[in-house]
Amino acid sequence: MFATLNDDGSYALTGAGYTLLVVILLAVFLLGVFIFGRNRRKSSAKQMAFSAMAIALAMVTSMIKFLHLPMGGSITLFSMLFICLVGWFYGLGSGLTAAFAYGLLQLIVDPYILSVPQMLTDYVFAFTALGLSGVFSKAKNGLLKGYILGVAGRYFFAVLSGVIFFGTYAADAGFSSPVLYSLAYNGIYLGVEAALTIVVILIPPVKKALIRIKQTATDMDTE
Repeated sequence: MFATLNDDGSYALTGAGYTLLVVILLAVFLLGVFIFGRNRRKSSAKQMAFSAMAIALAMVTSMIKFLHLPMGGSITLFSMLFICLVGWFYGLGSGLTAAFAYGLLQLIVDPYILSVPQMLTDYVFAFTALGLSGVFSKAKNGLLKGYILGVAGRYFFAVLSGVIFFGTYAADAGFSSPVLYSLAYNGIYLGVEAALTIVVILIPPVKKALIRIKQTATDMDTE
């Protein structure tokens, strides 16, 4: 009902499958904002707006690819940063919620499904890990620390998926071990994008601008 089998062994989502994902996405996003919003009225509305903008920017920039690897994975225009911003703004719970929604959007837009465990690892767990940036929402240099933690979380699940579901390609790529293959393969696109993003975050004018945006996003509206 929700997916059909392709000739290459992967699955393609049906109309019912896409509909189900959209319903889950909206439900989780709204529930997350309601639960983790600081205030059930104005602050929650502002949080929803900023989180939605961050997810939208992440989706747009994820489509701007400087390098696309043959087995999936791309160096994008700082797409992971926008998701990590939500965690830095509003904390761990909100960050994980936004990142989970982003993972479902990626699944809707560009799905590659071999099995349910692979789908969960590549799309749900890997992208949701970006929300770990919320761990450092109140720390000094919290965005930098949170971004590194979020990308490290995504890298962990990407490597895990590579070992379990794509390890058979290691020999073709000249690697004797699926673990080394997955570490190197996923390290190429995630490592390069992370390094470039960190350089941008550390530029003083950019750093100050991001701090101002956070203040705007988190300031309580007055009555």
